[in-house]
Amino acid sequence: MIEIERISRAFGGLQAVREVSFTVAEGSITGLIGPNGAGKSTLFGIVAGALPPDSGRIRLQGEDITGLPTHELFHKGLVRTFQIPHEFSRMTVRENLMIVPARLAGESLLRSWLQWWKVVREDRAILRQADEVLEFLEISHLRDELAGNLSGGQKKLLDLGRTMMTDAKAVLLDEPGAGVNRTLLGKLAEAIERLNRERGYTFCVIEHDMDLIARLCDPVMVMANGELIAQGDMATLRENPQVREAYLGTGTSGGMGAA
Repeated sequence: MIEIERISRAFGGLQAVREVSFTVAEGSITGLIGPNGAGKSTLFGIVAGALPPDSGRIRLQGEDITGLPTHELFHKGLVRTFQIPHEFSRMTVRENLMIVPARLAGESLLRSWLQWWKVVREDRAILRQADEVLEFLEISHLRDELAGNLSGGQKKLLDLGRTMMTDAKAVLLDEPGAGVNRTLLGKLAEAIERLNRERGYTFCVIEHDMDLIARLCDPVMVMANGELIAQGDMATLRENPQVREAYLGTGTSGGMGAA
């Protein structure tokens, strides 16, 4: 689905990402882990079109998308969420979902006059879709709540819901578990699993909670100091001396629990 080939990016004298290559297979939930400063978010930004790479190529379903801006990638089915949710705080939860679909008849003043029936039909379809998303995520009771009043975990669910309002093929999740209580974290993990299993979503997930990574992801990629140092299933990586060194400063003792 996503092929990352020898991607590098420097900021001045700091080499944030160095020659990183891996593939996110179609239908997988691929994890991306590593200590703070490993280069994970920089790599996500490059893949998502927010940053250009200094070198390397990125392909989406075989198409070279290197350097394409975020809005073009959105229309190609590659979307991203952020560690800190970017909701429209003074709009309701349902309205936050309904503004996501693009290229609608109502966006044109002329078409809204001459093809008003099409605008009405599209608005009704989007409303139904938004309500279906709310039901899927089990947050229908929040449909009329202002998004700014939601808890951190509820905002993460809303972020996930907004990806469901697109024609997403691949979703980059940046620390979905950050700031989420354990109850809502379980609901969020279940929603990701269902989207993957029932709707065929492909995910790449940055996360510091190793228990969440172990539940969701296989394979898992490990970065440290801007480089990819290991990959495999979480059980194997917990015992990898190089991974333990990167996280703990020791290759011989300690363990990788939930961070």
